Amino acid sequence: MEKEESMNNNHLVLVSGKSSSGKSASLLDMDKPEGVMYLNCENGKKLPFKSKFQEYTVVDPNQVYEAFDKAEKMKDIHTIVIDSLTYLMDMYESTKVLNSTNTMQAWGQYAQYMKVLMSQVVAKSTKNVVFLAHTTDVLNEAEMVNETLVKVKGSLMNQGIESFFTCVISTKKVAITKLEDKIAKSALLKATPDDTENGFKYVFQTRLTKETVNERIRSPMGMWPRNETYIDNNLQNVINRLHQYYK
Repeated sequence: MEKEESMNNNHLVLVSGKSSSGKSASLLDMDKPEGVMYLNCENGKKLPFKSKFQEYTVVDPNQVYEAFDKAEKMKDIHTIVIDSLTYLMDMYESTKVLNSTNTMQAWGQYAQYMKVLMSQVVAKSTKNVVFLAHTTDVLNEAEMVNETLVKVKGSLMNQGIESFFTCVISTKKVAITKLEDKIAKSALLKATPDDTENGFKYVFQTRLTKETVNERIRSPMGMWPRNETYIDNNLQNVINRLHQYYK
């Protein structure tokens, strides 16, 4: 039941990827940037560009609940970005679990924090909601394969953070030579002169491929046609597609 409730916000996306793969940079071309509430959970680390976002530094996990409540009262806010979910859960461990006199109970509250965030706070939000998260390669001992996933602690690890989302896309650095034939087939994939000179492009991967079957990329059926497996890492395009799909 909780999983179903967490999907009530149709304009919800998890952007996952390895470090330095373009997660934060994908926010650069957001429409009406003054209407983006950016919740910085990464120790106040600066964005890789000069933004006009309404930026807040989160030092206590409960501030995220408060930020969503505040955003609902602000008509000019259209999108909430949490950067990143990985650091937010690390923050909960550092500030709530490790300092607790009853760590067993605190780990239960750690899992509950995420469940309440998704099923009660995010689900009721009228805003676009974007979570950024870091991925890690983890050995699946049962199948003896490396899985690429958002790593957290405790019972949430078994449940899988990605299970709270119907739309999970991944940031990648892909060689231009691999993208050349795809660029011609997609309006959402373009190579800039810098991309060509660098020999690679930062992209979103929206669908699984045979090379990435052990990743947790997922979207509703029909949201991304095959020629849009790779698109520009422009988050506004993803938000636009979510609105188009669910209208």
